[in-house]
Amino acid sequence: MALSTQSNFPNPDAAYRSVVEAHRGLSEMQSAALDTALVLILANHIGDIEVLKEALALAKRQLPEMEQHR
Repeated sequence: MALSTQSNFPNPDAAYRSVVEAHRGLSEMQSAALDTALVLILANHIGDIEVLKEALALAKRQLPEMEQHR
């Protein structure tokens, strides 16, 4: 299975809003815990270590870009 980087959602904005809304009202620590749990749940759903490694590498490469937008 190859890592899919194109949106698989019929409504990507709704998916984004769902993630943002899930964090509403949480402390920074709770928000980080939610992100960790979500990553582990979705990684388990994927069930492919190579895809997970590719996704982690892609996410890490995007970190400097994200820091610049703060």
